[in-house]
Amino acid sequence: MTEESTAHGSDRQSGHPGLLAILLAMAMFVLVVDTSLMNVSISAVVRDLGTTVSGVQAAIALEALVSAAFILIGSKVGDLIGRKRAYVIGLLGYATGATAMALAQSLTAVIVFWAIIGGIGASLLLPAMQSLVHGNFEGDAQKKVYALVGAAAAIAAAVGPLLGGFITTYLSWRLAFVLEVVIIAAVLSGIGLVRDVPYTGSRGVDGVGALLSVLGMGGIVLGILVWQEGGEAVAGLLVAGAAALVGLAFWLVRRKRVGAPALLDPDLFRSKIFRLGITGQMLQQISLGGVMIALPIYLQMVLEYNAMQAGLSLAPLSLSMFVVALLAGKKAGARRPSTVIRWGFLLVTIGLVVLIPIVPRADFGWGLLLPLVVAGSGLGLLVSQLNNYTLAPISEERVSEAAGTNSAAGSFGLSFGLAFAGAILLATLSITFTSMAESSDVLPPADQQHVAQVLEEDAEVMSNTQLEELLAGQPPAIRDEIVRINTDARPIALQVALLVPLAAALLGFANSFRMVRADGPPAAAPKGAAPF
Repeated sequence: MTEESTAHGSDRQSGHPGLLAILLAMAMFVLVVDTSLMNVSISAVVRDLGTTVSGVQAAIALEALVSAAFILIGSKVGDLIGRKRAYVIGLLGYATGATAMALAQSLTAVIVFWAIIGGIGASLLLPAMQSLVHGNFEGDAQKKVYALVGAAAAIAAAVGPLLGGFITTYLSWRLAFVLEVVIIAAVLSGIGLVRDVPYTGSRGVDGVGALLSVLGMGGIVLGILVWQEGGEAVAGLLVAGAAALVGLAFWLVRRKRVGAPALLDPDLFRSKIFRLGITGQMLQQISLGGVMIALPIYLQMVLEYNAMQAGLSLAPLSLSMFVVALLAGKKAGARRPSTVIRWGFLLVTIGLVVLIPIVPRADFGWGLLLPLVVAGSGLGLLVSQLNNYTLAPISEERVSEAAGTNSAAGSFGLSFGLAFAGAILLATLSITFTSMAESSDVLPPADQQHVAQVLEEDAEVMSNTQLEELLAGQPPAIRDEIVRINTDARPIALQVALLVPLAAALLGFANSFRMVRADGPPAAAPKGAAPF
């Protein structure tokens, strides 16, 4: 090691490393807990803003989409303007979104400030944070900080539904976002402890690649959101998105061939392990996103739970995910990550297979306990090993770029799962409700046609209480019949929506066999070690 590098390493450890590690972990906590707060507060947000479940659901999916679409660009922006500056701007973007949620009076403010500006903030914050951990710590300290930041994400996933449920039920959902702003202010107060990490690579900008990445990922998820809202040009958006992704692949290869700056190095995908790993990451996030949009809607709109009850009902999923992730990280030992990943997808699949038939029969949230624990345990295994598997073959100088690509795949999978499961839920509700209305012996033909027309324009998940208030002026027989149809149609729609995360889990399980084969022969296990 040269004197210069020795001095550099010494400088990285100066200051208050313990406090800096805690502040970085706090920033990650806010990132992860934010969406959990929205999920368990759907009904309260809908009521206070006078909007619809599908509108709030679309905003949640859009926030994840914006983060995914811009994360590769955010990584490059951090290279050009400085990782520390990108970190600060990302935190300010997130604080802007949280402040808007605390003050919002309409869904438009939520979409513009929380989903779009907050999503762009996340796309800057995530890659910058990883680079800053790498540049401010070294050796065992670096590993501990990565572990601390990962633990903060797991804790946020575990306590987010409970924390959000408690604050929303007993105080106000707006206060939860005020607390986010307070945490971000605390993180920014310690920005002087952060040493910037210089970028020594090419400073060329691949504008075409950046545009194609946004159009590709954005077009596909936006097409699904437009379909969900009953808009037009859905097929055009989906085709344009797919074409942009294909065009991005060809563009990156061409840029690499002529030696020009590219948004990301296509040679990363020469590694079969990397390709299979980011595929597994995307499928795991699709599964998680589908579950985390369908179940809160079920709990709040069908069982008519408040946010606290919904959070408690989701606790078996999030807590088992957290506990198993920690245990698997410590106990995996010599077991190959690919083997643990295969078990993870298998458990998620089993949990969802058991959950789907229970949905129309469970009249209380804890009736979902067993399948949620099984699925959460599987997700915990996946969280503990997927990053390790995916980034293992990547050299240290390319790990930041590879991690950004991996994060983009995960964020895209999450936004796709949220949007697609939600769209399938509403489409199935519309079809089922219309079919039941048309076959009703109680509803007159005029009412049947009216129901079909309303649902075609704006399918919406409603609680029976909301529906009864809406139908207050109708004759009792018609009101009771429509409520009965609503009662029967919603569980069917939710069951069909859960097929989205189930399909992703099954594909992930199939992909895991290829991951095991690509991983090579298993390492020698310690004597006496039991198979995972």
